[in-house]
Amino acid sequence: MLAVWGAIVGMVNVEQHIEYWRSGAAEDLAIADKLVRDDHRRHGLFFAHLALEKLLKAHVCQQTQDLAPYTHSLLRLARLAELRIDENQTRLLDQIGRFNIEGRYPESSAAPSREQTSQTMAQVWEMVQWLTDQF
Repeated sequence: MLAVWGAIVGMVNVEQHIEYWRSGAAEDLAIADKLVRDDHRRHGLFFAHLALEKLLKAHVCQQTQDLAPYTHSLLRLARLAELRIDENQTRLLDQIGRFNIEGRYPESSAAPSREQTSQTMAQVWEMVQWLTDQF
């Protein structure tokens, strides 16, 4: 599908796509922090998910030299990018992935506690740094 899409739109400027995803991730991470500070924990973690998703899509573009797929699955994106993530990183990507749903459908479960949110955001920042170091 990606190769077909790339052929349809012509030559893909991979570097431009990588920069697009990386700058979007930085914006979303700043928004996530602000939302969490303002005690909008569920939405803050939703934007943290978006930030990780965008960084992973940048890695997919770099690895495949093509457009990133239309998916929100962080674990799938990590696999497509051929990143060697450890067990803790896998657990984080799986855990934060649920906020992709909870940000849209907040009645699906209770909002995380301040402590849980704080711990998750610390892990997100570590993951962001690790993903950034992989470029």
